[in-house]
Amino acid sequence: MLKIQNSKFKFQIVTAFLAALFIFTSSAFAQNETPPTPGAPRAAKIPTVAQKKLPNGLTIATVERKNVPLVTVQFMVTNGANMEMPEEAGLANITASMLTKGTKTRTASQIAEQIEFLGGQISSGAGWNSSLVTVTVMSDKLDAAMAILSDVVLNPTFKPEEIDLLKSQTLDGLAYNLRQPGFLANYVASKYSFDEHPAGGTPDSITKLEREDIANYYETQYKPAESVLVFAGDITPVRANALAQRFFGKWRGSSVIEKVAKMESEPVKPVDATVRRILVVDLPDSGQASVNYLKLIDEGRADYDNNGKGKSSAIFYPGLVLNSVFGGGYSSRLNQEIRIKRGLSYGAGSSFNWRVEKTNFGARTQTKNESAAEVAELVLAEIQKLKTTNVATAELAPRKLVLTGEFGRELETTGGLAQAIAALYTYSLPLSDLNSHIQNVNSITDSEVKSFATEYMKSGDLVIVGDYKIFKDDLAKRFPNMKIDVVKAEELDLSKENLRK
Repeated sequence: MLKIQNSKFKFQIVTAFLAALFIFTSSAFAQNETPPTPGAPRAAKIPTVAQKKLPNGLTIATVERKNVPLVTVQFMVTNGANMEMPEEAGLANITASMLTKGTKTRTASQIAEQIEFLGGQISSGAGWNSSLVTVTVMSDKLDAAMAILSDVVLNPTFKPEEIDLLKSQTLDGLAYNLRQPGFLANYVASKYSFDEHPAGGTPDSITKLEREDIANYYETQYKPAESVLVFAGDITPVRANALAQRFFGKWRGSSVIEKVAKMESEPVKPVDATVRRILVVDLPDSGQASVNYLKLIDEGRADYDNNGKGKSSAIFYPGLVLNSVFGGGYSSRLNQEIRIKRGLSYGAGSSFNWRVEKTNFGARTQTKNESAAEVAELVLAEIQKLKTTNVATAELAPRKLVLTGEFGRELETTGGLAQAIAALYTYSLPLSDLNSHIQNVNSITDSEVKSFATEYMKSGDLVIVGDYKIFKDDLAKRFPNMKIDVVKAEELDLSKENLRK
């Protein structure tokens, strides 16, 4: 019999044997073990939001939470990219980003250094619905942080050299991103499917922006009556109101703001088919293809209008639950079908982008160019299942728990709590909405999910970005009765109706 003399070798053999035994027994156990049932949903009790309005019209909202000595302050203007013209795309974000790039008394470096000295963070930017400046700091450093926050909001200088630097960085980012299939698909969808423009701008619009444009946007859009100052964390309403009065009380400005049109073209009349158009953006030699189903939910429907719009409408919670079932996470139907069962992608998902006036829906995934047409067909098949079958309780209950669990986790941080409060003001929702959120999610039934899919998941666009020559024949075979519009990536121009230069 062979004797093993080397003790190190003995140890390696024993370790390997035990590892193999563990894997075997774990596998056998997993096959016979029934996963535990989900626990009962727990309510998330949100502290009362204390609200006050300063004489100049600025709204103050405070949520006191003393579990950690931290405070997040979020200044929000309820205007963003929705207030810029298409040819000015990116103006709102450039303006907001420039706020932290220098004031009358602080340079960009001094702002960063002083916040860092306080052990805090500051950021700024704009999305479609709003513009934000956010500061997070320890509660005993809040007075000093508020001095910096108010300075960047009220006294920006928009120095030409800082503008040039930010524009250069933005253009470099766009040049890179516009070669990425996923980014390019979203970029095109803003115009093609959602009747908008890219909130981050286009190469042409960013290049043309001047200091005068930025200063004018700031003067016309940043008004106290259009703004909210949210405090979340270790701070009392009394202290928050005092700080707001001290640092923002002298801010003046008219509340009259000229609104630009939210819709940039007439909405297309819906059809009953799930897909109304197919667009391919040909990106030769792309490593992968981006496959997207995109739907604008704003068709002048009486029931939609009467129930409010966007996040304030009655479709918000049915849509939220539908998205969790369909594409909201690893265990959603879309990811199960495309990634887990077939291995055609590293991930597939969907989301709603809620606007003040409308709603954008998108299902997105990336795959090999060779399987782009197959994945497109699978996405549409899963949408069709939502319309024709009910969601079993065994599936619906866990998907609701995903939503309520994520909601609870988001509110655990002062930043997440401040953002949730700011969103209520963005969409003109009641402050009580946070405490009713979990109940509203859990009240949605399978029939409501099915009804939402039947009513709204139709007349969408199929947008594929990739190397067209690879999937051209397969796409035509799988969609024989559909016209396929093809535009080359280098010829894209979102200022043109046909998207071509």
